[in-house]
Amino acid sequence: MSETTIDTNALGEKIVRVLKTIYDPEIPVDIYELGLIYDVFVNEDHEVKVLMTLTTPNCPVAETLPVEVQEKVKSLNEVKDAEVELTFDPPWSQDLMSEEAKLELGLL
Repeated sequence: MSETTIDTNALGEKIVRVLKTIYDPEIPVDIYELGLIYDVFVNEDHEVKVLMTLTTPNCPVAETLPVEVQEKVKSLNEVKDAEVELTFDPPWSQDLMSEEAKLELGLL
């Protein structure tokens, strides 16, 4: 395994830890466990792209949540730049939540 692969994997894990500190204001579960993060891409230049969704297109935090995600990911020393792309394809559903999130919300 090349050093770059290890670096980007370790960075990916750090990014996930940061994402787990961000909560949807209406649901007491972090956005990662809620399934709002669809993908995280890290290139060799340590530029990060986060593909995420919201629980609904007219979510009250539609303006602020992606900005918070971008700023927190960018605040990591190893990250050169970060971009957040919002998508509603596929639309979010409770099926995307982790078992932990479903337990937390009494859905299991």
